[in-house]
Amino acid sequence: MRREHDEKYRHLGLNIAYYRKEKGMSQNALAEAVDISRTHMSRVETADCAVSLDVVFDICDVLGIPPSKLFDFRK
Repeated sequence: MRREHDEKYRHLGLNIAYYRKEKGMSQNALAEAVDISRTHMSRVETADCAVSLDVVFDICDVLGIPPSKLFDFRK
């Protein structure tokens, strides 16, 4: 993960957490539905690691939202 993108990963993680909570899902439930570990999901939400587009698209499918929602970085 390149340092110049830290802020973007942070916003992405916050958006994932927001929509996950809006759906009433735990990190564990979303992680299981996406077929990743809860630890990995936590690291994605806290911008502690890079995330592949495949995982992002899977998250969107499970949450029932378009990818654009996760990439809407409001300040």
